[in-house]
Amino acid sequence: MLIARAARFQVAGLAVTCLTIVSLGSAPADNKPLVFQARHRVEDTKDASRFHVVTDAVSWDPAHTALVICDMWDRHWCKSATRRVAEMAPRINDFANALRARGVLIIHCPSETMDYYKNTPGRKLAQAAPKVPTAVPLQGWCALAGGREPPLPIDDSDGGCPDDPPCKQYRAWSHEIDSIEIRDGDAITDSAEAFYLMKQRGITNVLVVGVHENMCVLGRPFSIRQMVTQGQNVLLVRDLTDTMYNPKMSPRVDHFTGTDLVAEHIEKYWCPSIASNQVLGGEPFRFAEDPRQAGGARESPAASRQAGSPR
Repeated sequence: MLIARAARFQVAGLAVTCLTIVSLGSAPADNKPLVFQARHRVEDTKDASRFHVVTDAVSWDPAHTALVICDMWDRHWCKSATRRVAEMAPRINDFANALRARGVLIIHCPSETMDYYKNTPGRKLAQAAPKVPTAVPLQGWCALAGGREPPLPIDDSDGGCPDDPPCKQYRAWSHEIDSIEIRDGDAITDSAEAFYLMKQRGITNVLVVGVHENMCVLGRPFSIRQMVTQGQNVLLVRDLTDTMYNPKMSPRVDHFTGTDLVAEHIEKYWCPSIASNQVLGGEPFRFAEDPRQAGGARESPAASRQAGSPR
């Protein structure tokens, strides 16, 4: 499987593939901005335990925007996690395709699998980005920032897998799941190369999808904490993520409510979020196992406003 997929990348420069590049890599049909309704949470001025939901209209230039796909591996050590990644991946692929067609850079970040992509065009693209100095040192892992955020609202100290019997933890992944396409012009990395590539291209806006929200989506060197700390404008795509959370652990809510709680944490302390239907139309993505009614995600007492904020 490795040889077959590597060969597919190796032939990217042949004439037949070049014809494909013309179709996939042609200029976007228009240069209209990406417009999102971005949701974040603001602390109540009179009661620090309460947050209000605030929605702002943001407008991003696609040429200055990247989509980071975090750790959507082919397999996870937790069977439940593997199943949910496989279910969500086609929607992420559709989301990436729609943004790519608008001129957004797609950065695939399947951590700890770079040997699989050695010498592929996407890997070389990321590696070629020149290093740049930063006011805040880049981190290989961005841990919980105690001065900025409280502990996460879910307890994942058991590893977060709800399966019974418990799954054995091991490195199960070898590459990004095949149902997410890697196309010509996409980049592949699992390090701060992602930030260097953004700086090289003048990218200041970052959309983040993938797994897991309470771990790698926050902590990886190409993801939320790092990008926000480096001054990027960041949006979490809240319906295209998942958590490692076992409902037997605190706060003992169902898995999907646990995921919503982490999204709320991110909206409070790190960055706003959007839903994928703002790009794809229709309804937001929901896992088949989610027992709640559509639109039943948890909400805090809301106070909304609309404000244009072009970036």
